[in-house]
Amino acid sequence: MDEMKKRLLMCITGVLLSGVAAGTFGFTAFGMDPFQVFAHGTWGLTPLSFGTFYVILNAVLLVFMFFFNRRMIGLGTIINLFLLGYVVEYTDVILSRIFPAPSVFLRVVLMLLALILASFAASLYFVADMGVSAYDWIALTISERKGWTFRIVRVSTDFICVAVGGLLGATVGIGTVLTAFCMGPVIQFFNEKISMPLRYGKETPAGN
Repeated sequence: MDEMKKRLLMCITGVLLSGVAAGTFGFTAFGMDPFQVFAHGTWGLTPLSFGTFYVILNAVLLVFMFFFNRRMIGLGTIINLFLLGYVVEYTDVILSRIFPAPSVFLRVVLMLLALILASFAASLYFVADMGVSAYDWIALTISERKGWTFRIVRVSTDFICVAVGGLLGATVGIGTVLTAFCMGPVIQFFNEKISMPLRYGKETPAGN
């Protein structure tokens, strides 16, 4: 597979899987990932459907992205903007139909799977370098420009999202805490062990 096709596949797969992961988090009712906590908290202030509100929220963040780091705008950004909210919404609906009365054990298993899937998905489209979401660019840009470790910056931005969304009434639970602490490090793990080798082969570029 040539370089462009490989990057395209990684990008599209990563973005869509991140929506499935976010919808799964919502279904478990153990708390959503940090940005979804922020999104659901602010969504509660509007009369819109979540899918439509998510497009608007990401469009607002995209404006900031354009002025502060437009290099990160690409196909992944556009897919995130127009499709991710609906993937989240319908994943929750589908899981509710398949498992109308999920046990606590099943919810715990799905929560852990969602955490791993969300981290893997983010790693895929980060490394594909075809644009990232209107939220993910914030931690990536800060870590690049300040020279700080990505996982530390990501944990910090995640906690800000949790604090704001929680104050606005979004569900904050053990799943939220786990993702806030773990997503940054797990994304970095997948970058090094899977996504970078997948794109570049065994030899990765210096500095990555």
